[in-house]
Amino acid sequence: MEPIARADVAAFRNGGSAMANAMIEESGIRIHDERRRGRAAGINPTGRFEPVTRHVFDDGWNSFEELPPFKTEVQTEKPRTIITRNTSPDISFDRSINPYRGCEHGCVYCFARPTHSYMGMSPGLDFESKLFAKPDAAKLLDKELSKEGYQARTIAIGTNTDPYQPIEKQWRIMREILEVLEARSHPVGIVTKSALVTRDIDILSRMAERGLAKVALSVTTLDRMLARTMEPRASTPTKRLEAIRQLSDAGIPVGVMAAPIIPGLNDQEIERILDSARAAGAREAGYVILRLPLEVSPIFKDWLLRHYPDRYRHVMSLIRSMRDGKDYDAEWGKRMKGTGPYAWQIGRRFEITARKLGLNVERKQLRTDLFVGVEKKNEQLMLL
Repeated sequence: MEPIARADVAAFRNGGSAMANAMIEESGIRIHDERRRGRAAGINPTGRFEPVTRHVFDDGWNSFEELPPFKTEVQTEKPRTIITRNTSPDISFDRSINPYRGCEHGCVYCFARPTHSYMGMSPGLDFESKLFAKPDAAKLLDKELSKEGYQARTIAIGTNTDPYQPIEKQWRIMREILEVLEARSHPVGIVTKSALVTRDIDILSRMAERGLAKVALSVTTLDRMLARTMEPRASTPTKRLEAIRQLSDAGIPVGVMAAPIIPGLNDQEIERILDSARAAGAREAGYVILRLPLEVSPIFKDWLLRHYPDRYRHVMSLIRSMRDGKDYDAEWGKRMKGTGPYAWQIGRRFEITARKLGLNVERKQLRTDLFVGVEKKNEQLMLL
């Protein structure tokens, strides 16, 4: 976005962050505080595939006061398939499920925000408030698992949207998916920022007993104030650690994701996050450096200028030092960990701390040999 790009340049000149903020305010792209209460994004840019762009401006008639606040709206989506495949060489899974599109947690740094552009919506506030639910997900999953020749491998859930975001309390799509996976003895790996995952301990513990399930909680910071501004509708850090404890006590293999690591903002917490998660029962750990693809970059920059203007230049300078001078580098092998001295330092700190705490000593490998596919179902019917 041009106004954010100009403000970024201004932030590194004499005017500093104050000038940058003034430029953004003058451009009119920021949404009024009252309209976006409880949300992380401060802007709602038009999706990149739209033929026209929309700009809000004051016409002098005080019409801003008539605009309604952003409220969570949920539409149903009817996809033809539910398992998404990928061949990315730097990702440990080749298939995933997203029960929802968009995420009410509203994490300002979420790399999945640009996907809302495919729906003709904004990666900004629309991503947090205009959500899509897939109520047929469990039925589609059962159908796909029944296809002849299907080979079971771990399905990752929580890759592009959090399956336990607040609307899951009402829709319960994730629980239905787990019921299908349990019935089929299919392995699943879950990543979430929500303590709601503990609701499904009954299913997950039964699956874990058979080597079919593991969970990772993403803990970005232990600073409650930072978490509230950065990921406003996700569970608090304390509740996430308690969720780790409950899952571990139930015999479910659980890990922690220190992600994303934002240099100059939360990177000083790496050791505390790992130590707290290990004390709660985590046995595995991972980390990811902040990613700012496409529209995520201006959304994050605007957030940083609003909440931490005094750190703006320092944070962005460190980010660019790990991305070959750019906001983001999408090259395989680099996009998750970054490059350069600062990225190397973060990696070594993580590895040393994980080793000291006994994390990642043994990574849990989930079983695939128990899967009940169409062939096994037919065999069972023949015995009747």
